[in-house]
Amino acid sequence: MDLHTITYEAGDRVARITLNRPERGNGIVPRMPVEIAACVERANLDPGVHVIALAGAGTGFCGGYDLVASAEGDMGDLGEGFEAPPGSPLDPAVIAANHAPESNWDPVTDFQFMWRNVRGFMSLFHSEKPVVCKVHGYCVAGGTDMALCSDLLVIGADAKIGYPPARVWGSPTTALWAARLGPMRAKRLLLTGDSLSGEQAAEWGLATEAAPPEQLDERFEALLERVARLPVNQLVMMKMLVNQSLYSQGLQQTQLLGTFFDGVARHTAEGHEFVRRAAAGGFKQAVEERDRPFGDFGREAG
Repeated sequence: MDLHTITYEAGDRVARITLNRPERGNGIVPRMPVEIAACVERANLDPGVHVIALAGAGTGFCGGYDLVASAEGDMGDLGEGFEAPPGSPLDPAVIAANHAPESNWDPVTDFQFMWRNVRGFMSLFHSEKPVVCKVHGYCVAGGTDMALCSDLLVIGADAKIGYPPARVWGSPTTALWAARLGPMRAKRLLLTGDSLSGEQAAEWGLATEAAPPEQLDERFEALLERVARLPVNQLVMMKMLVNQSLYSQGLQQTQLLGTFFDGVARHTAEGHEFVRRAAAGGFKQAVEERDRPFGDFGREAG
């Protein structure tokens, strides 16, 4: 498929998927999870690929959903040749009308929109071949869906990872925080909206390892090379074996709830007020006002 939001290349047993919207912080638009899923399938069907590498171009991995695109009403743009049918949950007019504070909100339409993104992100988790993710700079909000759907995570020690929309206007749709951290530490983050530094993420077990910024690429490539030594059949079986434990814990049911909650969070009184503040002063200003009572805008969890 013609890629608009990511790049794909394969060689030396590694398929590389790179988020490629650096001018917008690799912000998520609906076409991105569609393209990710297509490239994951391409890698799985390539007998020369043993492992998938996921990374982001620019100054950070991913800053979450492209809220500028959302404000401008173009979140339904799936790219040339892949437009959403009129009246569908991905139709920009339907999205704009359903998300407006004064709308007669349809939670199922909201769910249909977000559930497609969840399926795209979860293609990384369901991938037969392992996915190793590199996080540099920042990985927040919706960006954590992709990072946590990966199998192994190598992060810069100075990076920032977390889900600040837990404070207002969001719920993690892939709902993997408890699976990755356990309930107590997941609550520590989601009941505060705090973020972790890369070093803390490794200490907490969220990341496989944290590396100094100047060593991040080298450590990432070393892990990729080590994983790629295994035969594909062994990699597929080992990943499948571990994933069964999460399937048996009801992961899909938790994700259904998280995705519905995400829509609810955008249509609470606080969620509507957040949208009004964003419309008046911009999303960055609205986020700063949201985080000001916590005194940690741009800081990590303690």
